[in-house]
Order: sequence, then C-alpha cells, then structure tokens
Amino acid sequence: MITLCLDFGNTRLKAAIFDHDNMVAENYLDDDSVGSVEKLLQQYHPQKIILSSVINHNPAIEDVLAAHAPFHKLSAATRINFTTPVGKPETIGADRLALVAAAVHFFSGHNNLVIGLGSCITYNFVNQYHQFLGGGISPGMDMRFRAMHEFTAKLPLVAADWNFPLIGYDTKTNMQSGVLNGMASEIDGVIEKYADKYGNFNVVLTGGNSAYFASQLKKEIFADHNFLFKGLYALSELNNCPA
Repeated sequence: MITLCLDFGNTRLKAAIFDHDNMVAENYLDDDSVGSVEKLLQQYHPQKIILSSVINHNPAIEDVLAAHAPFHKLSAATRINFTTPVGKPETIGADRLALVAAAVHFFSGHNNLVIGLGSCITYNFVNQYHQFLGGGISPGMDMRFRAMHEFTAKLPLVAADWNFPLIGYDTKTNMQSGVLNGMASEIDGVIEKYADKYGNFNVVLTGGNSAYFASQLKKEIFADHNFLFKGLYALSELNNCPA
C-alpha cells in the first residue's frame, strides 16, 4: 500500500512516499500547480493521499488528488489519535496536529514534548493520556535573521553557518552566534521548565536543522527529520478508507 503525504509549509512544499509504514522517498515540489501534483501521482501511483497545508495553496489540486485515490486534507474535522482539551481546537495548525499524532503513535503512553524547527519553533506537549495540552510558538531561525535585517538600518541579512564562533568577531558572526546560541539556549530552557512540572518525558526534535540543534542540547532527545511525515502517515491510516 503506497501512501503519498504532502506537507505544504511556509517555506517549502514537500512530499513523502510510504510503502506501508516505511518511508521510502522524499520529494520537493516546485510549486502548488496541478502539473506538479500530477507528476507525483504518475511517478508513485499512491493508493492513499493526505495533505497538510498551512498556506493558501491552489485549491484545484485537491480535486486532482481526490480523483486519483482516497484523499484527506488535515483540518479541525480530522479524526485524530489524541484529544485536544484546548479553548479552540479548530485553531491548531495542521503541522502541529501531525507532530502530535506521530508522538502518540510512536511513543504511546508517555508524556511527549515535540519541538518543530521550521519557519517558527513550535513546542507541542501531549501527555501520557494522549491529551494534547498545547505548548508555545516562537520565531524560527530564518525569521530571526530576517527580523534583525529588516528592522534595523545597517545589519545585513546573513545565513546560518554551523562553524560560527561563540564570541563573534564581526557583524556576521555576532549575528550567527546570537541567533544559533540563542535558539539552543531557548530550547534548553523550555525543556527544563517542562521537566520541572512533568518530570520524565520524551523530547522529539524535528525539522530541517534538528540534527545540529540536537547535538547542542543538554537533555537526551530523539532527533527525527521526518517526524511530521510519520504523523501524516498515521493520520492517513485513521482517515482514509482502504483503496
């Protein structure tokens, strides 16, 4: 059984292919056009499809996907493997739903803090009773670099360099040290606050730069770049009828 999982984020449009519960391929889409989607369908011929989107994507692609195979789009109506005792569950982002679903699927019966490193950093806490309690959102790495550039007169736009010095020796390295060390310290601090309240729990770090930040943190964590895709697969199994 081939499942196509689509993740349309603020920065990139990505797709993962699962053969049963094993992820076998990952692709990047050039855009959200019908042609880009049809190319994936012709290449992999999926029997199930799921879409997580946090952007205003081209609505025509949903008809194309639904015509090919059982299709589900994440929304407030999605059937999930956890409860959401929060004020407005319909406001929970599709990406956060997928991350929590993966935590419940792979670490059932445990408290889990899933930290997603994307355009924003999201902190997502689901307890051992499979209740998603919420968490927090803060600016991501690229957003921090852009903010310093756009809201000042002279600071340049710089990119991450993982060989940055602790003590910056020029404007560029000062900004890199501030952003990257600042993010690592923030994540450590948030984990410590959760530990004070909940004791032992799993920490999962995911997103494009998770491997780097995992090596900088004090607490032992699980780093899984594909954790969101695994959550989408789990939700597809719950919401898509067999082909």
